[in-house]
Amino acid sequence: MRILITAGPTREPIDAVRYIGNRSSGQMGAALVSAALAAGHEVTLILGPVSVAMPSVSRRIDVETAAQMHQAVLFEFPSHDLLMMAAAVADYRPKHVHSGKLARKGSLTIECEPTEDILADVGRMKRANQRCVGFSLEMEGSVARAKEKLARKNVDLIVYNPTNTMNSLSVQAVLLWADGREEKLAVLAKAEFAKLLLGRAAKLFEI
Repeated sequence: MRILITAGPTREPIDAVRYIGNRSSGQMGAALVSAALAAGHEVTLILGPVSVAMPSVSRRIDVETAAQMHQAVLFEFPSHDLLMMAAAVADYRPKHVHSGKLARKGSLTIECEPTEDILADVGRMKRANQRCVGFSLEMEGSVARAKEKLARKNVDLIVYNPTNTMNSLSVQAVLLWADGREEKLAVLAKAEFAKLLLGRAAKLFEI
């Protein structure tokens, strides 16, 4: 298959030196890339600013903001069979970016606006022979939110993983399919989980 994988966080600028970000390290994305390459697939990686080493791929696109990742994913997806959206994209960005560096002058209020919903846009544009796998990082026990995203974004398979797995070497996930199936997994190292998830994703093409 030709697989498009996104990984890492995004950084949404406040001024020339500060940004809104998150603690995603890119470990899950790195594990998915390694598993896909080991299985003989062709991988395109769209990568936010990460703190871990990434496997070498034939095509890598480095981005920083949610808007840049949105543009890259929508451009690349039509030529791929599968999207695995492992990136932790910021949900909000500052509405106004200040030029230069803001001086420290007491309190500061930052007005934010929503970023692009990349997975939802891909869900609207995917063809019958394409599949999308998403991730839903939620507080432990919030599987209902993952189910809502699965339906609203037209995703074929979504991974619910609790927030306490971020930057951990292991994950305890629940897989949710568009047809209503659920699979609760044991605690797995991210490398092992990536192999399992890739196998589940491949079976989506048998439907």
